[in-house]
Amino acid sequence: MTAGPDGTLLVIGDVITDIVVRPRGPLAVGTDTAASIRRLPGGAGANVACWAVHEGCEDVRLFGRVGADAAVWHERELVAAGVRPRLVVDEEAPTGTVVCLVDAGASAERTFLTDSGASLRLAPGDWSDALLDGVGHLHLSGYLLFSAPSRALVAVALEAARARGVPVSLDPASAGFLAELGADRFFSLVQGVDVLLPSHDEACLLTGLFRTDDSAADAVVGAAADAGAGAAVELSRRVPLVVAKLGADGAVVARGGAVCARVPAVPATPRDATGAGDAFTGAFLAALLSGAGPAEAAARGCRAGAEAVERVGGRPACIRPPAHGG
Repeated sequence: MTAGPDGTLLVIGDVITDIVVRPRGPLAVGTDTAASIRRLPGGAGANVACWAVHEGCEDVRLFGRVGADAAVWHERELVAAGVRPRLVVDEEAPTGTVVCLVDAGASAERTFLTDSGASLRLAPGDWSDALLDGVGHLHLSGYLLFSAPSRALVAVALEAARARGVPVSLDPASAGFLAELGADRFFSLVQGVDVLLPSHDEACLLTGLFRTDDSAADAVVGAAADAGAGAAVELSRRVPLVVAKLGADGAVVARGGAVCARVPAVPATPRDATGAGDAFTGAFLAALLSGAGPAEAAARGCRAGAEAVERVGGRPACIRPPAHGG
């Protein structure tokens, strides 16, 4: 894949320090529980950028905000991953930190304790339209929607992308934070987005398909075979292309109120589910930029997601060197 206006990806999103905690048994309240604890670079936006490089996208840029306390470390890790960071250093707020509690069970599901720190202080004053120079696709982390400064930044970036004809994708990022934001406000903030990449829970929350007293929603779910696919169908009436990430059920691609493709999951033995959705998104975008259709790109995403859950942390194990050797 050749870097350039058609193949360059700009990701705007969070750069976070992950503290990944894997207890070696049930948590013992009021005393000690043996655990494996690792400090790793993370953040949904940064993870997506790293996975896009891993999946063959040669020119991936990341725009985000970090605290001075960890700026050098994060920039070094991103450069080593093949990403071109454009980091704003915050002298007042620390770098965001997330404690990832990984379930000791077979699912390796994770629970996050989040201090967003500097990441959600990214604001319109940090933006320059020059960030879009040569960019073929803009991806936004949904975490940006959860603070006033970064919401304003999203609006500016979307307007600039529309003015240049650059397609935009967005991953809603967090069902917990979305519930606080509200679906109506979410849709008002993402007008103009071309591709939406929600998880099962995010898609269902945004469409109200978790409600059991809604007969219309039940009808949609029945027609689409499952809640995730039904939610994707409904979302595709608002956003041109929706790719719902359904975990062990694979992925569903929807356009114009109809399912276009169902993509099966790739079997995996989970160790840590942290970053699996980011891996899917990065691989999907890399495939899309290389000319793949949405179904093929979703299949690439499922493979990357399976790879991600079999390792600890949200980043790929190794990065494929760029074809140009840079």
